[in-house]
Amino acid sequence: MKLYCLSGHPTLPCNVLKFKSTTIMLDCGLDMTSTLNFLPLPLVQSPRLSKLPGWVLKDGSTFLDKTELLDLSTVDVILISNYHCMMALPYITEYTGFTGTVYATEPTVQIGRLLMEELVNSIERVPKAQSASMWKNKEVQRLLPAPLKDAVEVSMWRKCYTMPEVNAALSKIQLVGYSQKIELFGAVQVTPLSSGYALGSSNWIIQSHYEKVSYVSGSSLLTTHPQPMDQASLKNSDVLILTGLTQIPTANPDGMVGEFCSNLAMTVRNGGNVLVPCYPSGVIYDLLECLYQYIDSAGLSNVPFYFISPVANSSLEFSQIFAEWLCHNKQTKVYLPEPPFPHAELIQTNKLKHYPSIHGDFSNDFKQPCVVFTGHPSLRFGDVVHFMELWGKSSLNTVIFTEPDFSYLDALAPYQPLAMKCVYCPIDTRLNFIQVSKLLKEVQPLHVVCPEQYTQPPPTQSHRTDLMVDCQPPAMSYRRAEVLTLPYKRRYEKIEIMPDLADSLVPLEIKPGISLATVSAVLHTKDNKHVLQLPPKPPQPPASKKRKRVSDDVPECKALKSLLSGSIPVDQFVQTLEKHGFSDVKVEDTAKGHIVLLQEAETLIQLEEDSTHIICDNDEPLRVKLRDLVLKFLQKF
Repeated sequence: MKLYCLSGHPTLPCNVLKFKSTTIMLDCGLDMTSTLNFLPLPLVQSPRLSKLPGWVLKDGSTFLDKTELLDLSTVDVILISNYHCMMALPYITEYTGFTGTVYATEPTVQIGRLLMEELVNSIERVPKAQSASMWKNKEVQRLLPAPLKDAVEVSMWRKCYTMPEVNAALSKIQLVGYSQKIELFGAVQVTPLSSGYALGSSNWIIQSHYEKVSYVSGSSLLTTHPQPMDQASLKNSDVLILTGLTQIPTANPDGMVGEFCSNLAMTVRNGGNVLVPCYPSGVIYDLLECLYQYIDSAGLSNVPFYFISPVANSSLEFSQIFAEWLCHNKQTKVYLPEPPFPHAELIQTNKLKHYPSIHGDFSNDFKQPCVVFTGHPSLRFGDVVHFMELWGKSSLNTVIFTEPDFSYLDALAPYQPLAMKCVYCPIDTRLNFIQVSKLLKEVQPLHVVCPEQYTQPPPTQSHRTDLMVDCQPPAMSYRRAEVLTLPYKRRYEKIEIMPDLADSLVPLEIKPGISLATVSAVLHTKDNKHVLQLPPKPPQPPASKKRKRVSDDVPECKALKSLLSGSIPVDQFVQTLEKHGFSDVKVEDTAKGHIVLLQEAETLIQLEEDSTHIICDNDEPLRVKLRDLVLKFLQKF
């Protein structure tokens, strides 16, 4: 059992598990932090940005189509845990020769499609006057400032994929539901479980008849909009692979939401605008729900909220129709019937308006002061670039960062000097280290495997030993481009016995509750299923002809020798020898058992736990007699 680690980002994992002749990819996250090394893509020409020395953004992807570790065309299946961890899927399905199947829940697929569509739209709608590629030459790259000069294998960076490639990738996905069991080639069975983090997010159980591997990625124990986490099914795991923990373990999500609302209200009361760089799905649902409960008491009833994204309308609609994937409280609202999320009421009362872009209707409806939710959280592309340029010069305005995926200081770098206020309220509902330690004590896996970052305190807080995975035995760690041999070895395999063969067996009880029987059979293996069948009978020769030699390709059932079991009590064996005329018998103890010496007969009998040897000089009748005396103490079957 081996684990290939293809990603260095613990919350955007991409691992490959080789288990029982199957090759399973666990997630395919796309690390887009490399976009912070490039200048923003403005929707309208920005004189200020165009004067900055820098590089034109060519793409935001760092996925490698082949690695030295593994040929991705050999991957049999891909298991997706949540929509953030599938953003590299088109690079795998369309560029590597992958011919397998992808498994994911319906909300994961639909919301993942929205995230990819927004990414493609944001990149493609900005015309590129020029594109830089010479900098990828190693001789040029080493002359660049950090971090570009330290970037790994930039020659293999890819342009952003297209919508036809996205659609082709999604067509390879097979939809699954929670607790649904999927057979993979008869070798293993995979089952998605609710992880409690996002709509349709999953942990996965990968098991055979005697081994169980749990994959825990992006899970949450907090009560938000998704179904709660299924913890019970993770018990009795031989190996638990742990990824996707919170990126901000010291921040409390509830406290961050409160800080978000108070900063938003303060800015708007002072006549300023609020910009919230965000993804079109996920935390935005919870933020809108909190604002729904907050705006009236804070006196913000007349302040317009704008949600701007090419997929804004679809995102808000999807959140209302995936009722079976929501927590119990929101499911009950559907049957009243009421919309499970309050943003439906905000839309009906015109407090929340959504637009595909800043062009068209938004230009006519735009009023200030206001609150704008838009992407991308990196501040490198999307409508957010326009608002940073528009509002950045006024200290009345505030940009509030809620997504923890990007360093907000690095995101703001191209916009400096900046007059607008910046507030960092990262909201990450995924498991923290205290919750993980408690979870591991409850489910008690034999072995835990996790990224190296989780086995040591953060570099900036080396004294915080509480900010690391604590379990016994200590977790095994991995890093990018590493192959890990997992510590669990397979010991058993399930074999089915055909009824006619079972009828022919004659079990013999050798201990209370334990019976054994000898078997002569043919082992038939197909699709990783093993069946014991009766061996074919040799053909009978015709009565009038001489018997012909049985064909070599037909297994012949040979007569089986009886197997022996039991132990020989030395004292009783010596008494039996004396009764049969053997005198001067001596017994010596050895490390493995006993030696019985028959001095007159010059014979030696070695009695060990798993064997008995009779040693005498060319006296076959004596050997046979002693053998028969030994056999009296053993059982045959």
